[in-house]
Amino acid sequence: MAGGLYRWQKKKMMANVDVLNLNGEKVGSLELADALFAPDQVNEALLWEAVKHYRASLRQGTHKTKSRTEVAGSGKKLWKQKGTGRARIGSVRSPLWRHGYTVHGPQPRSYDYAFPRKKLLGALRSALAAKLADGKLTVVDTLELKEAKTKLYRAALTKLDVTRTALLVENSKTLTPALVLGARTSRAWSWCLTTKCTPTICCAMSGPSFPRPPSSR
Repeated sequence: MAGGLYRWQKKKMMANVDVLNLNGEKVGSLELADALFAPDQVNEALLWEAVKHYRASLRQGTHKTKSRTEVAGSGKKLWKQKGTGRARIGSVRSPLWRHGYTVHGPQPRSYDYAFPRKKLLGALRSALAAKLADGKLTVVDTLELKEAKTKLYRAALTKLDVTRTALLVENSKTLTPALVLGARTSRAWSWCLTTKCTPTICCAMSGPSFPRPPSSR
């Protein structure tokens, strides 16, 4: 009985968000799945892991120090081992000397590593649930305008209470050309498809996201 009551209560807690147009007017509503947007879906530790993996994959890893075989210089022993009173030395390329090689120095490598897909999807659920809980998730019916002008998109986002950065997410197979042309000149806006949305991008944007509802495909 207790388990059934809990499931009933959880079903009643399904979140509903308003669907707006680019004028800020309500044109419908959309029911969000509780399994994706519930507040208990936010896992900060998982989000941290996803952001760490994303930032590691961005590292170029081009650091390089010269090894013993790459440093210029003769391999001849400078003086005999004993009897001179000086410290023993085998080559001018010694790491103890100036212009010598570096011992165990960094070499070019990739910092990317495998990240489980289930953990990535869990982090994305956490990011979306956090944005919804903070009131930074907005659903619009369409992102298309008559003209591909930054001025028009800026006016539309202002009506939607976007004051800083924003992530424009479009639920289609390809991005709308007008959206790309109109939003590409602003550094505060980013855009992507729903299939390309990552937890790091969602967390980086302080403004709301704009996924198109499935009914408007």
